[in-house]
Amino acid sequence: MLEYRPLILIPSYNTGPLLAGTVRSALDSGMPVWVVVDGSTDDSDKLLDLLDAAPSPDFQVMRLARNRGKGGALLAALEKAVPAGYTHVLCMDADGQHPANHIPTFFSLSARHPEAAILGRPVFDSSAPALRVNGRKISNFFTNFESLGWGIDDSLFGMRLYPAKPLLEAFYSTRYARRFDFEPEIAVRLAWKEIPFINLPTPVRYIPQEEGGVSQFRYLRDNVLLTWMHARLLGGFLLRLPLLLLRGHNPLDHLSPP
Repeated sequence: MLEYRPLILIPSYNTGPLLAGTVRSALDSGMPVWVVVDGSTDDSDKLLDLLDAAPSPDFQVMRLARNRGKGGALLAALEKAVPAGYTHVLCMDADGQHPANHIPTFFSLSARHPEAAILGRPVFDSSAPALRVNGRKISNFFTNFESLGWGIDDSLFGMRLYPAKPLLEAFYSTRYARRFDFEPEIAVRLAWKEIPFINLPTPVRYIPQEEGGVSQFRYLRDNVLLTWMHARLLGGFLLRLPLLLLRGHNPLDHLSPP
């Protein structure tokens, strides 16, 4: 049986005081945690100095000199994590939106199905902006079309657990997927590689500004980026269509709750 070595990756860009709380919660899970400070300029990474006082391979802080975007930050970490022997990575945001108490559920499901990517399916509460909840439906439609219904319940949610090597290969297959286009493009490319998906319902909370909440989403910039991404992926989909029609369905689709 292949060794199963999981790792939590937390990319961070100007997330302020929320970063330290997110990292502490992740460390409480008992799993190794790497934080990638993606060219932050708000000194939020200094809040991690006490946590990083005793060097340990189970907790590392990578500091990138310039901002590379979420996908770029995760790629930088993957290029170190895979050679270090980590087999699976759980990606979660640094701003407190993703529930640390769901980390064991992700890893338990992944350990039973190590070949699969575990995609969080967001369960929104009243804090979720209607524009974000409804706007993602467009991207969801296109990612499922481009993957020929492989089973991407939510294309934009950031709490996901990936097999590390296929994720790295998916990154290397494109020069894109480095910024806000990371989650949808990587999901489609993993579907093209026939990586099984399991969708896991996961609560998400949008933290208000008065509680320190931050958002890097820029409506015009990021929607233009997504539009260009889907145009590119549609071209790749058409080229692959004959093979996609022959491959069958996601073999673990029945494990995703309705």
